[in-house]
This record gives sequence, structure tokens and C-alpha cells, in this order.
Amino acid sequence: MAPDPLGLVTDESGVSPDPPRRRRRGRAALLVVLAIVAGGGWAASRFLYDSVRTPQCTITAAGMAESLDPEQTGNAALIAALSIKRDLPPRAATIALTTAYQESKILNITYGDRDSVGLFQQRPSQGWGTRKQILDPVYSTNKFYDALLKVEDYEHADITEIAQKVQRSGYPEAYRDHEGQGRVLASALTGHSPAGLSCRLEEATTGASPAAVAKALATEMGVKQAEPSGQSLTVTAPDQRTAWAVAHWSVARAAQLGVTGVAIGERQWDRDAGDEGWSEGAASPTVSITLR
Repeated sequence: MAPDPLGLVTDESGVSPDPPRRRRRGRAALLVVLAIVAGGGWAASRFLYDSVRTPQCTITAAGMAESLDPEQTGNAALIAALSIKRDLPPRAATIALTTAYQESKILNITYGDRDSVGLFQQRPSQGWGTRKQILDPVYSTNKFYDALLKVEDYEHADITEIAQKVQRSGYPEAYRDHEGQGRVLASALTGHSPAGLSCRLEEATTGASPAAVAKALATEMGVKQAEPSGQSLTVTAPDQRTAWAVAHWSVARAAQLGVTGVAIGERQWDRDAGDEGWSEGAASPTVSITLR
């Protein structure tokens, strides 16, 4: 067993073990569903249908799992991607994701305490920018990283203390409650936990644009060599960790960008496959992104 740069342990293949907490949760859910179905009626079947079909993303690393809705997951992917674009260490993404989880549940909200808004609940009155700027997730995330880089020893100091130095929150200890979520998200989204992110999504609408996906990749992750071919894009990354970061970003942003399939070597994620996740096979530094 070897630790990754985020302090999360994976097996020798680099793939995080199946999270035991997720298995226990699934067993409990089965018992609940069986009990309700035994009661009979339309309500039971409707509950079962909704619980299976509700869009949801699952992120796993080192035996831990977190579930987010597609909007939260897409925002988390953007936050992690910008850390990669700026060539920051994975810990920077961990701190940013921990902070966003506490401040907004990783949602780009238009309200908050006094004049605070956005992913990080930044305030125009504290010099973070205009309200319109802060509500741009790329702008607000870059402003967070700008402030983080000014904090001495942010790569090694306590995450909660660092987050507080950046945010100047009225609840400085609240960040500690979400350090676990921040680490799991960062590990998967920076490519340190292969096949660590999968989403169950609604059917994609038509009209998805490879050009829009390529533009988002360049803006968020700094990937400028995405080669389009019909309704697909191919990205050749410098190494497998970066390739997994691109692959996970593609799945995490699938709901917003209309992605229907992602392949990294022989491993594939298929939007129509629901909860099946990634197929087995060998990975490679080449990522293929398919749109309807």
C-alpha cells in the first residue's frame, strides 16, 4: 500500500478499494426498499423508481465514498481542473474543495451572509471582485487560488487553518467538518484515484458541441490539444494520472456538456449504462470523449 500526494492510500494498481461504507449503505437501502415493497402499493414502486433514476455522481478514493448531484460534481471538477491548469499541488485542490463544500455545498449560489455569493461565498465588500465576477466560477476559483498562494506553508499546514486565513470566516472551525470530502474529491479529480468517479445521469439531449467541450477543457484544465472527429474528441495526456484527471473531468461535466461516453484506453464510461461505472481493461494516456 502506498500513499498518494493527498494522503489517501490506494492499492498497488492505483485503484482505490471498493468503499465498505458504500456497500453497507447499499445493503441498508435494499432492506428499506424490500420493507416498503412488502407494504405494497403505487407509492412503493414510485419510491423505488425515483431512487434508481435520480441523477447522482459517486466519487471514491481509499475506501471512502461521497455522493453529489451532477451540478455539484461539475463545479468540483472545475475547481480541481483549475488547480491542474495552474500547476498547483493536489493539496491546493483539497483546500479549495474543502472550503467550497463548507461555504456553498459546491453550488454557485446567488445569496449568502450579507453580500457573499458564489462557490466560495466571497464578498464584493471584502475586495474579491464584483458580484458578477464572483458568480463566474472560473473567476472566483482563480481568486481563491490567488489568495491561497499568499499563505505561507499552505502545502503542509492544517487545512482548516489555511482555509480560514484565505476566507476570514465567522465560523473558522467549520471547515474541519469537510476535510474528508475535500480529500476524496481532490484525489479522484486530480487523477490520483483511477476510475474513482462515475455518474448516473439523465439521457443526453441532442446538439452537444465538441467545440464547446474543447473550449471548456482549455479554459478549465489548460488542455489545448483536444482533437475533434465528428462527435468525439481525443486528448493525449503526458501521463496516465493526467489522463484520468481529463477522463474524470469529462464524466463530471457530462451533464452540462452533453458527454455520452468516455474511454481511457480499454476502460470506458457509458452514460447509458447507469450505475455500472467504468468497464474493466487497461488504461492509457489517451482519452476519447464522445457526444451525442
